[in-house]
Amino acid sequence: MRWTWPLRPFLSAGEKLFDRALCVTGAVLFSQLPEFFQQYLQRLGGHLDEARRQLEQFRQAAAHSGLTLDQLVADVRARNDPALAGLGSVIVDTSRRVDTLAAAESALRGAHLWSRPFVFLRHFDPAIAHATWAVFRPAVPTTFEGLAYAALGMAVMLALYHGAVRGPVGRAWRRRSAVQEGV
Repeated sequence: MRWTWPLRPFLSAGEKLFDRALCVTGAVLFSQLPEFFQQYLQRLGGHLDEARRQLEQFRQAAAHSGLTLDQLVADVRARNDPALAGLGSVIVDTSRRVDTLAAAESALRGAHLWSRPFVFLRHFDPAIAHATWAVFRPAVPTTFEGLAYAALGMAVMLALYHGAVRGPVGRAWRRRSAVQEGV
């Protein structure tokens, strides 16, 4: 359309500004991932330490009675007292929790830069993630990992913009112009 010709420099400048704003937004958002992982790991480690402490208390109570932990669980479950049977379940759940948290911590600490988000999702604990998010404090990334995630964020935001917004809108605009010029 001919009436839009004078506006093209302004539209082009606005698009370039929007493009750069998306780059900055993507870089800032994605660069926070390493910091979130770090804060999540700290919280995960705290949960693991507490679960290990509880399990150790159960082991000490069993040893005080001359039993292993498994024997203590079997003994309390064999009783007709529902409270003691529940205690056996608590001991087993605590032992499983220690194993789950230890595996998650080990996997996250050993994860490579690019695999860490996938390892995080595989070992995702909603309660720990929610608690981490509730007290999350952004940080300025000064590591290679923060820089790499910032660059990835820029690329993702640009790809989304060009693939989902600019491309389809441009094609629709060109089709509309071609139809109007053909009339």
